Amino acid sequence: MSAESEGRTGLRGKLSHWLHARGPKAAAGDAGGREALLLAAAAAGLPLAPAAHPAADYRCSCDRVGCPTPARHPVSFAWQTQSTTDRTQIERWARHQPQANFITATGMVHDVLDVPLEAGLEALQRLLADGIEVGPVAESDDGRLLFFTLTRGTPEDEDEWWPCELDCHPETADEHPGLRWHCRGSYVLIPPARLPGDQAVHWVRGLEHPLPDPLSLLEVLTDCSARHVGEEPDHESAAWPVRR
Repeated sequence: MSAESEGRTGLRGKLSHWLHARGPKAAAGDAGGREALLLAAAAAGLPLAPAAHPAADYRCSCDRVGCPTPARHPVSFAWQTQSTTDRTQIERWARHQPQANFITATGMVHDVLDVPLEAGLEALQRLLADGIEVGPVAESDDGRLLFFTLTRGTPEDEDEWWPCELDCHPETADEHPGLRWHCRGSYVLIPPARLPGDQAVHWVRGLEHPLPDPLSLLEVLTDCSARHVGEEPDHESAAWPVRR
């Protein structure tokens, strides 16, 4: 193993340990902790809707044969209109569907910058070292780090919004091995969530951290993600959704 690889592995291990030691945790099977975290997300303004959950043999709880995204998708095709921050409705869902995961619809209040775990840990260290405000961050055990930010998807003037080359909709996630930008029309799982194979999605920086402007994080996340997938970052050609 090269010195550079050993250094990266050591960095990842130290930072991941530090994050897990600081971050709020609740097991997905802990009904009280699960409901408290869901309600905290709703209180922070993140709209939620029920999602599928793992079934036996790495299958999904939905009835789709060979589901391509087991336990990672909403249970209703109307998830965008169903998503809500209403406490009573979320309590009802959580108690009547005790195994369900939940998604949060992006592009309404918040966006999510979704990067490979190793790239995300490197970026997080750089951002914190530079004193840049970082908001909530979630880790998915399938190898992704999710940076929650304010949205750029619903400006007051609709003419100021347009699709971005970095946008990632759920059905195109595999086409974005580096940085994925979840904004209007997309969603991510909200912690705590269970994935097949005893994996999970959990907070490493909680919702007590204010949502930052995504553009304050974007350059560092782009650089780290591009190196992770072996590409050169092209900041000029990326159509970042900025105000005109």
